[in-house]
Amino acid sequence: MCGRTACTLAPDEVSRACRYRDRKGRLRQPRWRDGDADKYRPSYNKNPQSMSPVLLSKRHFDKSASVDKCVLATMRWGLIPAWFGENDPSKMRYSTSNCRSDGLLVKKSYKEPLLKGQRCVVLADGFYEWRTQDKVKQPFFIYFPQTLGSTGGKTDGPSTPFPHKENVEISCRETKEWTGWKLLTMAGLFDCWTPPDGGDPLYSYSIITVDASPNLEGIHHRMPAILDGEEEVRSWLDFGEVKSSQAMKLLQPKNILTFHPVSSLVNSTRNNSPECLQPLDLQSKKDVKPKGSSKMMSWLKSSTPSKRKEPSSCETTGEEESKAKTPRKSAGPLQQWLHGASKKPRTK
Repeated sequence: MCGRTACTLAPDEVSRACRYRDRKGRLRQPRWRDGDADKYRPSYNKNPQSMSPVLLSKRHFDKSASVDKCVLATMRWGLIPAWFGENDPSKMRYSTSNCRSDGLLVKKSYKEPLLKGQRCVVLADGFYEWRTQDKVKQPFFIYFPQTLGSTGGKTDGPSTPFPHKENVEISCRETKEWTGWKLLTMAGLFDCWTPPDGGDPLYSYSIITVDASPNLEGIHHRMPAILDGEEEVRSWLDFGEVKSSQAMKLLQPKNILTFHPVSSLVNSTRNNSPECLQPLDLQSKKDVKPKGSSKMMSWLKSSTPSKRKEPSSCETTGEEESKAKTPRKSAGPLQQWLHGASKKPRTK
């Protein structure tokens, strides 16, 4: 299962981290759906019913768009079926934050979106899971292995998930490759519900789960269905070329994630700070202190999630782009903690 995630990148960074290639191999950068960048709130501790970023085909919003053209949207975590008859989505009597892969064609809430091609990719830095041992629950943060020495997608310095006190507007004309935090890409289904008495439509999603991979089954018996690599993401989203029966073959346990234990601070959704992600030494039960400048450390302690000023969206192609000059910034907290931890994150 998956009941808590973290997504700390600013809206423009999410867009650059999701660059993809279309059917013709052209490099594209997805734009945010109108107004959705303002609905997204970066967070170290996201729970069901919060608003999170997802990637999906633009055809779902614009029938004239190519199916393989992607767009970013902010959706509610916890699928509300289009047929739900109440006016208040909180009145759903059962949880739809996760849906089992083996129940997609059984339960009406998921079967209809699946057959309509309403597939999406749920984006996150990673997700939290709890291991129960001797009645004690120990939380872990689980994510894609990261490449050391990343530069945040820019040639002149690494990026931070959140800004310093001054806002820095980042130009869209960046280097083609994103080298910041590699976002976790989880398979999901979405639906669009409109209140029976009228009102704005609500887009919501469910994360598909599968049996845990060998390296994670010691923590929990279920895990999100991970889409590994650009081709799997493209196949999952391209409902025009890849039918549901083919797409479902991608929903397999993948033994590719890494993890580290974290503080029980994450147990409460009221806690939303960098400490939620900080590696924990289970032997001493003390947080592993990240290495970095004292200025950066004091900023981490006093900062709260906030969004950067959102630059104008762009869409890149495979053509040569000019490189923008941006101020040099400190290394991101996630990279610092992982690089500075006394023990490396485990993969098995």
